[in-house]
Amino acid sequence: MINAKGTFTPLGVSRSSDGVADAVAQALPEFFVMTELGDRVSETIAQVTGAQAGAVVHCTAAGITLAVAATMAGADPRRIASLPDATDMHNRVVMPACHVVDYGHSNLQAIRLSGAQVDLAGDETRCTIDDLEAELDGPDVCCLMLVSSRLTSGPPIDLVAAIRAAHRRGVPAIIDGAAQFPRVADLLATGADLVLISGQKYLASPTAGLVAGTWPLVQAVRAQEKGIGRTMKPTKEAVIGVIAALEEWQALDRMKWEADELAKVSEFAEAAAKIPGVTATVVPDPAGLQISRAVLTVPNAHDVATQLEAGNPSIYVMTDRLADDQLVLELVPLTQDEVDVILARLWSLLT
Repeated sequence: MINAKGTFTPLGVSRSSDGVADAVAQALPEFFVMTELGDRVSETIAQVTGAQAGAVVHCTAAGITLAVAATMAGADPRRIASLPDATDMHNRVVMPACHVVDYGHSNLQAIRLSGAQVDLAGDETRCTIDDLEAELDGPDVCCLMLVSSRLTSGPPIDLVAAIRAAHRRGVPAIIDGAAQFPRVADLLATGADLVLISGQKYLASPTAGLVAGTWPLVQAVRAQEKGIGRTMKPTKEAVIGVIAALEEWQALDRMKWEADELAKVSEFAEAAAKIPGVTATVVPDPAGLQISRAVLTVPNAHDVATQLEAGNPSIYVMTDRLADDQLVLELVPLTQDEVDVILARLWSLLT
């Protein structure tokens, strides 16, 4: 299959490099002291992101649950052993209602798995800083949860102002930026105490969730492995793969990478626009990620998407704009040969 749908979990998320695959293969037959490996990856995450410390958990969904657990239980063994029974703990998570997203399950469920309850600020169309202030003023707030994603609804929230509102009340702030790895330094610069990132999306590591943030809270996240985090722990090969992927990212010429990706999308859009009846534009990521996507307006987009998937190889594209007869394609992981196959298939289907 050809994945032009982006870092989509049901399609295997991303492609790891040969270097990452080799590192994982070398790790599999070896033994490690996992706490020492955790210290090593913490140093690497801190070095690459600028955070004080970092940790690896099973995935970003696990990171949400464990980050909230860390704000409730800290590193207290008694409290860790009690969760998800959060009796006698500050257990209210404040989150903008427009930041409720579904990535296979709702992020509300990921929060509630920790034992916390969620209080939503604003509504699904918008949330103001005043709305957040009103919810943060209540009792037993353990953290503020914010989401940086193209999946959120309503006008963008000023993350810096929201986090300052939480900090004025002594409440830690967490940002779920699962698909935002290239922006992790920007998200940390908002003042967030923890930023949660997917390893297997744009970092292209094995399945893993990266937690970057302040030293005390990161240590509290790691401490949850003695409790509910036991079921969400990372494997040795995932940690080694994350370290290898981070080292590759650090060595990458970011400006060249961004220019090459923009050129790939622009050239694709120019070629697609030559197909009769097709209009093609290039749009930036709405959440600020440094990538662009091609938007094709085509006749009967729903039928075209269905036929693309039914072909051999199957071609998957983003289908959230079908009501406007638009297909959205992300080309980041694709080779030029795969891009050419997509263009040939579109010509075949549309002419």
